[in-house]
Amino acid sequence: MNGLSIALVTDAWAPQVNGVVRTLTAVTSILEAWGHRVTIISPDQYRSLPCPSYPEIRLALTGRNTVGRRLDALSPDAIHIATEGPLGLAARRHCLARGLAFTTAYHTQFPDYLARRTGLPAATFWPYIRWFHRPARGIMVATDTVRAQLRAQGLINLRHWSRGVDLSAFSPLTEPPELFLNLPRPIQLYVGRVAVEKNVEAFLESRHQGSKVVVGDGPARAALEAQFPDAHFLGKRSGEALAGCYAHADVFVFPSKTDTFGLVIIEALACGTPVAAYPVAGPIDIVDEEVGALSHRLDRAIAGALTCERAACAARAAHYSWGTATDQFLAGLVALEGEALAE
Repeated sequence: MNGLSIALVTDAWAPQVNGVVRTLTAVTSILEAWGHRVTIISPDQYRSLPCPSYPEIRLALTGRNTVGRRLDALSPDAIHIATEGPLGLAARRHCLARGLAFTTAYHTQFPDYLARRTGLPAATFWPYIRWFHRPARGIMVATDTVRAQLRAQGLINLRHWSRGVDLSAFSPLTEPPELFLNLPRPIQLYVGRVAVEKNVEAFLESRHQGSKVVVGDGPARAALEAQFPDAHFLGKRSGEALAGCYAHADVFVFPSKTDTFGLVIIEALACGTPVAAYPVAGPIDIVDEEVGALSHRLDRAIAGALTCERAACAARAAHYSWGTATDQFLAGLVALEGEALAE
């Protein structure tokens, strides 16, 4: 395939730190290494305001005309709309007005996410999700569970787009954080945003003996630190420092119920650490009894995961490749006229 020009419209981009940004960054890097041209349209390129209740996320103050002129000037081979926020909405309107085909992705359990933040039932938000994604020529989803959920909502143009892990960065062969040397075992680790939709308090409320460590930052951190003074909040970690936390924890706990995949799950597995989680979309598609445990009671999941062999966890993660994920992304794209770009 000759190099493609791809317009990627996303409301999630640096300096945000989350799974959507990491996925898009990893895939974009590989696409460019393969000779494709990827143009990112993101909030940092426009005036923006902080998202209510989550100021780390910026909402672009722009509309269809501005984004549309940018897309017209690019004249890309394909347009992919990664998120359902203001930029995604502006690009969607432009494409529909011009009769341009586009693809979308369902990265987050958006109705559940908003339900946690607003107190309204998730069903309140599904009409918007159906409306937003229905005109797409392809909706990229990471797991079979999410595919089934979207089909149940009447969304049928679904295309598989999995995720990957950098095995050169995440492996069992990393040095432990100094803190871990003296913590009571088992060390139970959470990595991710510290925000209400991540359900971190469920992890901190679990009663399994040992130590609880939280890596990450977010709007709920201060309140949770005050509420759970025995837990260890380390803030953001990256590179070897993050890999060391994964590799020297005894179990990785993933309490979220609003993710569609969970990149941190396969990062933990790559470091040889078993996973405890709820039996929901994301964990249910990755974790089985060989590499972790799923239960509606986190204490039970933690106890089960602690019995898993660490070598099996690392071996499972080796099946997840960013190269394969990028191939799937390319295969899911469509030309502006609606034809497939890759066979």
